[in-house]
Amino acid sequence: MRLIHLADLHLGKSLHRVSLLEAGDQPHWVDSFLRLCGEVQPDAVLIAGDVYDRGAPAAGAVELLSRLLTGLTDRGIQVLLVPGNHDSPQRLAFGRELLAREGLHIAPPLTAPGALTRVTLADEYGPVDFWLMPYLFPALAAEALETELRDYDAAVRAVLAAQPVDFTRRNVLVAHQNVTVGGVEVERGGSETMVGGVGQVDASAFDGFDYVALGHIHAGYALGRPGVRYAGSPLCYHFQETRQAAKGPLLVELKEKGTEPTITLLPLEPLHRMRMAEGSYEALRAAEAARPEGNEYVSLSLTDRRITPEIAEDLRSLLEAKGSLLLELSSGYQAEAGEAGLSAAALDEMGLPELFAAFYTQRRSGAEPDEATLALLRKAGELAERADFRLPPEDTEIGQLLQLALQEGQA
Repeated sequence: MRLIHLADLHLGKSLHRVSLLEAGDQPHWVDSFLRLCGEVQPDAVLIAGDVYDRGAPAAGAVELLSRLLTGLTDRGIQVLLVPGNHDSPQRLAFGRELLAREGLHIAPPLTAPGALTRVTLADEYGPVDFWLMPYLFPALAAEALETELRDYDAAVRAVLAAQPVDFTRRNVLVAHQNVTVGGVEVERGGSETMVGGVGQVDASAFDGFDYVALGHIHAGYALGRPGVRYAGSPLCYHFQETRQAAKGPLLVELKEKGTEPTITLLPLEPLHRMRMAEGSYEALRAAEAARPEGNEYVSLSLTDRRITPEIAEDLRSLLEAKGSLLLELSSGYQAEAGEAGLSAAALDEMGLPELFAAFYTQRRSGAEPDEATLALLRKAGELAERADFRLPPEDTEIGQLLQLALQEGQA
């Protein structure tokens, strides 16, 4: 049986305020993937969660998912899909009984008695049982199973133990969790949320399954054995992910019971490649001018000087002439040791408005905020100091500023 394993599509995602829907990156990927499926002709496509970037997706993201799923079912390919932590299980599962008749199988939210959706397909070696497990929160799993569960690992083990799995047959699990080996997180992509020690499930919870198609981590790798694997995100959603060798779906070939699956990465060329470069201003400028490639998303880091508006415009124009976009420009330059930053004592004496202003100056390599920006920073600090503070939406100026500050703190 030939399966294609996908995860973490994050349809509707933006990268440094560039909509990957509107810029064409995600539609291009969907079209490329459908052509690939026409060539490979898999029996089923497994989508392991985070189909959307938000629980309430934009209309364009919904239309693109419809295009993907319709294209697969029109080709006679079974689709097995579970919601991730970014998805709304209720929205995704709408009309699932009707859709299942067309070969589109979607896991609903977990409810009592905790039964998972099971889909059985067959090939020349016999039946294969597919178990679809939506992203599990311990409290919801405990409610469904009417028991107490202390953590994510216990929740996953309890839910799987409650299923009538016949391990004499071949079994495939599709899941979206933070899976580790012996408590060690092997690798991360860079653009994930709700990871870094949160919700860990040990890979041993999946012992007995012939293949475990995982989503949640944006890097693709196996955990403990070849048959427990993350597919990774289909596109780079963070410049850190450019360090990965390649992005693409996984072709998984199952044969008789007791044999390891054969797994092959199928790279797909993105519409825009992402690239990072670091060096002196003159060296970076010369390298970019001599570079024949274009149509890229680029991150540049200066090592020998601060960023000025003139430098930023020069590098931006140089890249745009080749059809590329400068999405990130930073500087690690410090003229003197004293410029490393404020002391801990000074930071302790500052209120949030002052901290935001200092953060702005640091991010702009010493450039002071103008009056309008300073007023905005004061307002952001005042809001953040309120007891009933909630992070403003990312599509507002204050929300974007706070998101940037939080990202800097997490880094």
